[in-house]
Amino acid sequence: MEKDKELARVFHYDLYGKREEKYSFLLNNNLQTVPWRELELTDPQYFFVPKNFSLQEEYKDGFSVQELFPVNSLGLITKRDRLSISYSEKELIKKISFFLDENNPIQEVCNHFEIPLKDNDKWDALISRTNTNIQNVKVQIENILYRPFDKRKVFYNEHFVARLNKKVLGNLQNINYAIIIGRQGQVVGAGGGWNIVFITNSLVDQNVFYRGGGTVFPLYLYPETDKLFSDERRKPNLNETIINEISQRTGLQFTGTTVETDNYPSLQNETFAPIDVLDYIYAVLHSPAYRERYKEFLKIDFPRVPYPQDATQFWTLVESGGKLRRLHLMEGIEPQEGMADFPIADRNEVEKPEYSHPLEGAGGGRVYINNTQYFDNVPLVSWNFYIGGYQPAQKWLKDRKGRTLGYDDIRHYQRIIRVLKETEETMMDLEILI
Repeated sequence: MEKDKELARVFHYDLYGKREEKYSFLLNNNLQTVPWRELELTDPQYFFVPKNFSLQEEYKDGFSVQELFPVNSLGLITKRDRLSISYSEKELIKKISFFLDENNPIQEVCNHFEIPLKDNDKWDALISRTNTNIQNVKVQIENILYRPFDKRKVFYNEHFVARLNKKVLGNLQNINYAIIIGRQGQVVGAGGGWNIVFITNSLVDQNVFYRGGGTVFPLYLYPETDKLFSDERRKPNLNETIINEISQRTGLQFTGTTVETDNYPSLQNETFAPIDVLDYIYAVLHSPAYRERYKEFLKIDFPRVPYPQDATQFWTLVESGGKLRRLHLMEGIEPQEGMADFPIADRNEVEKPEYSHPLEGAGGGRVYINNTQYFDNVPLVSWNFYIGGYQPAQKWLKDRKGRTLGYDDIRHYQRIIRVLKETEETMMDLEILI
């Protein structure tokens, strides 16, 4: 019986190369001749591939993002996006009004939106229609970050959203920020490197990243009260022990002040605010050096962030993180002259987005949306850049296949191209800083 409790021995071998080379290897070897490597099994994870955990103690010296932001949850999930989410408020009101119109047979309505009449998640289309007040549709429409740089509209109603996650996401119906992080996993693209982090100031879809599972960490918590004259104010969603440790290491005093300017006045008065903590973390998580050094651990759980060495390093990273935050929220960002110009007027319909590499000496390539129209001078780095396993410059257009781009859509895409280029540049600066 004791022998049954012993762990099995696990062996591993990686074989890379072309298909013909792999076939040849398999034909000329057997289980006895393969140069296996026996794995060292470590509790509590028992991996089936080799892992380099030599930096484990160093990594553990940092603080867990999940511990820093104690109130967090996955983003919302509707399970019926065709009905509950749209590109614009006007489109969404039209869809919801069509659904709620009792003159439309409920089964035909469900067929129209390709949703079931009933499902195992307590969804009953008829009950949802009966219990929803058509007069209150507009006031329940919220912004939602559907994919990186892709904000849409959602009908934030319990009968139309399967997972409201109101306790956490409700805080984003007010003035707020939240970091979105994928818990674990090596994502596609960028050499398989870790890039599952983004920022939001609105509700978030659970599948905001390629593999889904985006966890939302709001910076502030708002009081849950129906009182008209309540003295309660929002409070930082931050672990006091971790904040005290940051304060001790930097010599700065923490304040719940919510004021934020581009000049960071905290540098003069020797205090730091919640937004500074968020910006510090956002900078670290975008550092290529950090991502490479701790890549094995980033595949396992939420990131751990090293404590700042001193106030100088802290403020340097806060500045970079703040820049990235404003870029990704597109705060004050306008299209850059000469980049991603859209020179040809036509029908503006997205058919099959394709990138045409630039001629020698040209600044960037062309992104064609159809046979005749294109965005000119698009840097290759912007076209290929990954966030959350997606290439936003490609994903944004692919999701609009068959749609006509309006003036605001064109300008938004031009802003995306600029932001991705400047994100790459800021990350390269962080490579030097960290």
